[in-house]
Amino acid sequence: MRLLSLLLNPGVIGVLALFLSVIWMLRDEKDKTRPLLVFALILNLFFGFLLTVFMSREGGLLPWKYDHVLFALDRALGVTAAPIARSLQGVFRVPMIVIYQLMVPMMIVWFLVTEYSHVRGSVVLAYVGELVVGPILYAVLPGCGPIYAFGAQWLNPPQVQADTIRLAAMPNAFPSLHLGTAFVFVFFAPGRFWRAVSLAFLCGTGLATLSTGEHYVIDLVAGLAFGCFAACVGYSRFRAALLYLAVVVCWSLTVRFEYPFLVAHPGLLRLMAVLTVGMAAHAVFKQWRTPALCKTDQNEQENQAGAVAE
Repeated sequence: MRLLSLLLNPGVIGVLALFLSVIWMLRDEKDKTRPLLVFALILNLFFGFLLTVFMSREGGLLPWKYDHVLFALDRALGVTAAPIARSLQGVFRVPMIVIYQLMVPMMIVWFLVTEYSHVRGSVVLAYVGELVVGPILYAVLPGCGPIYAFGAQWLNPPQVQADTIRLAAMPNAFPSLHLGTAFVFVFFAPGRFWRAVSLAFLCGTGLATLSTGEHYVIDLVAGLAFGCFAACVGYSRFRAALLYLAVVVCWSLTVRFEYPFLVAHPGLLRLMAVLTVGMAAHAVFKQWRTPALCKTDQNEQENQAGAVAE
């Protein structure tokens, strides 16, 4: 069990992935895309450290977290994390932990998939957009997750008032960067096979974030909009990215300053959640209807098809 815990440690996974990517980069120095992967991994590896330092200071200066508010919003939605998490304990516990810890390896896999499939846009740019904006959003609406807010009671949390609580843990809840990243994979998935894989991983990530106690359901709703933002950054659609980011910021500010109104009007909250999920689904369907390959690759395929016809 200790060996498994060591192998699943995010730091160990990150260092191993960085080591292997450097070797892979040095094997073909002419390939200019390989340094991008190494850069993304270095950014991801040190992101955790920098985020810990920054957010720990934030936690010391502003220790009030919105976990009980997020918990109350889940109840208003009618879907709370605890029942879902309880159903995924037992035999599902280890698989859920594995899925939750697979994010960095999957980021590498998706980089390779998009590079070798010549997908439009840059998934690395999407990662960078997430890592830059994510911590800012965590500072706007700091929350830590049920396992931190309720401790040993997180699977059977008590009834609490919607209010801020003093909590020393590092903010990492709203929105869910895990789900946002998994949603980016859906946008950049080439072909039916990888689209099926991305959707399966998205569903698995959503369940894993809840079963590990790291997130509330409302975090996942905002995480979908955040994934739309990151994907648009990756495709260099900056106007659309700003629109989706505005949706996320609107969620953050509304939850922070108007949560009593949302809790008192669950119908409005549910409508907002449905519209956000619908907007995210429409963005994916719209992206999947557009050609996935670069224009040069499409021309090559058309030339090859013409040559065969002749």
